Amino acid sequence: MRIGILGGTFNPIHIGHLILAEEACFKLKLDKLIFVPTFIPPHKDAAAGASPQDRLRMILAAIEDNPNFEASSFEIDSRKKSYSIDTLREFKRVYGGDAQLYFITGSDSLKDLFSWKDVNEIFKISKFIVANRAGYPFEAVPKEVETVVITPIEISSEDIRKRLSENRSIRYLVPEKVREYIIEHNLYK
Repeated sequence: MRIGILGGTFNPIHIGHLILAEEACFKLKLDKLIFVPTFIPPHKDAAAGASPQDRLRMILAAIEDNPNFEASSFEIDSRKKSYSIDTLREFKRVYGGDAQLYFITGSDSLKDLFSWKDVNEIFKISKFIVANRAGYPFEAVPKEVETVVITPIEISSEDIRKRLSENRSIRYLVPEKVREYIIEHNLYK
């Protein structure tokens, strides 16, 4: 079984995340892709935005009609700072040695890669996949890393939060069910 793991804050999940996931599934021939929202991200400010539970609910709303996508609450349920290595160890335990894990991240992560906790073990227990991201070209890609080129979409969660704080529209930047959830729960104001 070929399983993609796509972690992040997803604060909120947007069309760019979904396009990345869909194209990664196709190009890497994945059997499924699991979105794993962080509880407390080690490399980002967790203060801005929605609660972990709200972020998970938005992911579930965004992916409900795609049978290849799942969401995991593993990092949220841990209630501690989220490290990729801990998540990968858990998925390896759950899915067993026969499963091939594909850890997928954006090219913006390359600059900090060797500051990650136990990054060499991450390389050993998963195929480490970096997808292109607008403004972050593939530079100094380590030999342990594979790249995948996806349709470039210039959307960021940060921009979506900014638009919402300015009472601007986010229609078509996020799935409609996510937009409705944000409005209903008065998030990012």
